[in-house]
Amino acid sequence: MSTVLRILTGLLALAATQCAIAEDKYPNKPVTIIVPQAAGGANDAIARVIAQKLSEQLGQTFVVDNRPGAGGNVGTVVAAKAKPDGYTLMITADSSMVINPSLYKSTGFDPVKDFQPVSTLATAGYVLVANPAFPAKNMAEFIALAKQQPKKIYIGSAGNGTLNHLIGEMLGKATGIDLVHVPYKGAAAAVTDLVGGQVQVSVQSLPSSISFIKSGKIKVLGVVNEKRVPALPDSPTIGETVKGFGTTPWYGMFVPAGTPKAIVQQLNAEIAKALESKDAIERLAGVGCEPFKSSPEQFATLVRDDLPRWAKIVKDAGATVD
Repeated sequence: MSTVLRILTGLLALAATQCAIAEDKYPNKPVTIIVPQAAGGANDAIARVIAQKLSEQLGQTFVVDNRPGAGGNVGTVVAAKAKPDGYTLMITADSSMVINPSLYKSTGFDPVKDFQPVSTLATAGYVLVANPAFPAKNMAEFIALAKQQPKKIYIGSAGNGTLNHLIGEMLGKATGIDLVHVPYKGAAAAVTDLVGGQVQVSVQSLPSSISFIKSGKIKVLGVVNEKRVPALPDSPTIGETVKGFGTTPWYGMFVPAGTPKAIVQQLNAEIAKALESKDAIERLAGVGCEPFKSSPEQFATLVRDDLPRWAKIVKDAGATVD
């Protein structure tokens, strides 16, 4: 009898240990990835590539949850307040984390204190595009036309406070032109109205616009990035006409502050693996993006460095949302 009891006790102990191991294994249930921008834009496209790769690699579902609003502030606040257990992640554009704090009187979150950076993911191409019927064919012609017709040219954006909006403000400041800003609820709505002729020009990410560019439904006036992008090698940058103008937006993953370091390191390693895969590289290239890997420490440094840099850009541009 005592032997049987010892065996049963041992089996129960083993079962308890196996349960504990199963509970400790990450992830052991679906993971939510908050995207604080609308579907159809660069951040959404990048997030869906990463979500699929993490699902494949880790054997759990990674679900993209779009939470747009207030230039990304709405979804970012939700992510900041989430339980720091690794089951709520956030993939966001640099604009939400390093630009919004200078654009808004209050964002509702602290980009440094409320979050732990996990990894950068990608950079994206951005372009100033126009309806095919728009008279200007390049940046020089666009600037000349805009100066002749102040407040007559309508520029669509993905919404107030979005990177698209701010780039338009920066362009106006750099060239002395005065455009009429038309905010939409997401990049997809803005590019749809651009194709339809309701607005003449728009700043768009390549993920939201490249199919329209390739089909001839819109045309590129200039590339926003500092260098020409591989997806559009023959399209000049705006900086080739407007000296010193240009920025290359980045996208990255964050988790709420307090998330266990082991989970952060695991996610970073899995992201690095994902970004080295041929299919992820091809999928990102197909929407005008390039992989951009980093360690959590390198990413944290990038955020800290970009905050004052963008604060100066926003101040010089005179851009505000509130």
